This record gives sequence, structure tokens and C-alpha cells, in this order.
Amino acid sequence: MKRPAPRILAFDVFGTVVDWHGSIAREIQALAPQVDGNAFALAWRAGYQPTMQRVRSGELGWTRLDELHRLILDELLPRFGLAHLDDMQRQHLNRAWHRLDAWPDSVAGLQRLKARYTLTPLSNGNIGLLTNMAKRCGLPWDCILSAEVFRAYKPDPATYLGVAQVFDVAPEEVMLCAAHQDDLDAARACGLQTAYIERPLEFGALNPKDVSPVPRNDVHARDMEHLAELLGS
Repeated sequence: MKRPAPRILAFDVFGTVVDWHGSIAREIQALAPQVDGNAFALAWRAGYQPTMQRVRSGELGWTRLDELHRLILDELLPRFGLAHLDDMQRQHLNRAWHRLDAWPDSVAGLQRLKARYTLTPLSNGNIGLLTNMAKRCGLPWDCILSAEVFRAYKPDPATYLGVAQVFDVAPEEVMLCAAHQDDLDAARACGLQTAYIERPLEFGALNPKDVSPVPRNDVHARDMEHLAELLGS
């Protein structure tokens, strides 16, 4: 580590703590075996940033991620031959984001880190989504912070600085832990420390990510257990 240990660890969730790709692919294949689960998961996720940008730009007023996911889903279903799904089926499928599976190392690593640090998600997911996910997976958060708390989506500085404000600490006493360099870059610009967590299969086995170390991060971890080791937990 390049700086003194932080007091608060804030975690990106989708892709960093939970396996959104594998989970969504399994959900859609259970519902519609004829659909390519890999392609569906990638297409649903591809709508994530453009739809949030509609909120950031002011085109849409503040809208929770659950509702944004539903907007994307309703546009997506006809492309995959699923326009016939009724509202109840669509609601159930949309809540698949509440049922994402944690990466195998996430719970054990977070439990180790919790012994020394205060842990919170810092996700674009809404509070209900993150709470349901944590309950299902056993994620040991000390509290749940989300874009919904700050009414701003990452990478808005209000999200990163908001964590420091909630805990009444300086920004450099917060470390963002994420599998996405753009998220870490935005947090670092706000004065936070940053830890990169490798998730080479975030987009599935057919689309491996480059997880090479980036020197500007304070910490580079292979997984959550390795992060705990590096941070002395």
C-alpha cells in the first residue's frame, strides 16, 4: 500500500462482489431455454450506462435502477423473441438483479475485512435491490449506501464524497474497491484511495477481461480474500 490504511471500505457491487453475467444468463435460460443466456445478459447490461446517462443528463428525473432495468428489459425482449411475456413475468425477470449470486470468495473475504474496517456498498443499485441481494447472499455490510441515497449515479462526485460525508471522515480515509478502472479513476479524482479487484470472467468465459495491474491504484487484489490479506485482515 502507498498510503495509510483507510477506515471505510466502499465496494462497487455488480461485477465486483456479485456475478451479474452468470446469474442473469442462468435466469433467462431457466425461463426460456431457447434464448442464448450469454447474449441476453450482455445485451441487458449494455443498456445500463446509456439509460443511467438519461438520468445524469436530466432527460429523465431521478429514477431508481430497478425502473431503469425494466426500461431496458422491455426494449430487449422483442429482440430475443420474448415479447409475449406478461407483466408478472417481466416483473419477476427484472428482479433477477436482486437475486445475483456472489463470487465464491466474496462473503469470506468481506467477513475478514469487516473485522478491521467499516464496509458499505457504493453501488448504482437501489437500496431495496442491494438489501435483498445482501440478505440472499449473506453479504456482511455494516450499512448500505447507494446512488439512491445521494440521488446521483456514479461517477458523479456526490457519490464518492457522499461516503466520506456519511461517516464524517476525510475522502482519503475511504477506499473504493472495484473491478472497474473507470469507477476507480473517478473515486481517485475525489481523493479516495482505490483497490482494484480482478474479475476476469465478469462478462463470461467467452469475453475475458484484461485485469493487468494499473500503478495508479493503491492496491491490486486477485480476489476478495487476497484483498483482505493485503489490507491486513
